[in-house]
Amino acid sequence: MRANRKIWVATMVCAATVVAATGCSKGDKDDTKAQGGTKTPAASATTTKAPVDPFEGLDADAIADRAVRATKGASSLHMVGDGKADGEQMTIDLALDDKGACTGNIGLKDAKADILQADKIMYMKGDEKFWQVSAGEGGASAEEGKAMAELLKGRWMKMSKKNAGELADLCDIKALIKEMDKDKDQRQGMTKGPDAEVDGKPAATLTKKDSKGETFTMYVAKEGEPFILKTVEAGGDEPGTIVFSDYNEPVTATAPPADQVVDPAKLGG
Repeated sequence: MRANRKIWVATMVCAATVVAATGCSKGDKDDTKAQGGTKTPAASATTTKAPVDPFEGLDADAIADRAVRATKGASSLHMVGDGKADGEQMTIDLALDDKGACTGNIGLKDAKADILQADKIMYMKGDEKFWQVSAGEGGASAEEGKAMAELLKGRWMKMSKKNAGELADLCDIKALIKEMDKDKDQRQGMTKGPDAEVDGKPAATLTKKDSKGETFTMYVAKEGEPFILKTVEAGGDEPGTIVFSDYNEPVTATAPPADQVVDPAKLGG
């Protein structure tokens, strides 16, 4: 799914773009709503039988289309997952809404950064390893990475829309779901598998395997709105699993205190 790749690429790209924002780069080179540890919700593959099938008479492609339409109409969601892009392992745990609120964290190479967007301004607070990894991704030296980590230790970095880059799209629910709707080719020719459960919710299982052996699986809610509950990509160079939940639930994001914020625009390089 294009949206899946966008998520992992954005996570990777942000590591380099934040370095450029602080002026530390040498070159021109990028299970909760709280800002705690990332925990991927377990998704059971056990077979279940729903008393009433809301998708009776529909083939897999029609169910997938219905799922994307329903998900596009959501005002908020929470996504948790892990995946790989360019050979790097990444994690994501973000809650976001259509009013611009976004909170959670991303992980890269065992490093982690909290993400917060409030009042249309994005902030990032990484651990020491995250800033050091970011420095390396951005072309900075190890010494510059250490200086960057020290400067930002325990503090939020304010990010302009320009410097946030693709990370800003991660916190834009409309942009994220729009990517899902570009996947018409990928969600055509799908097949229905045994029903399953995702976090205790009954789900239809839709799968497509391409000629390269890569498999894409979508789990669609069978109760309430047919939201996408989980997507799994396997067998390729960029495997990943993302679990979606808390549709249309409130997302609270409050800007951090000014004395805990570093504004790169005021550092003067």
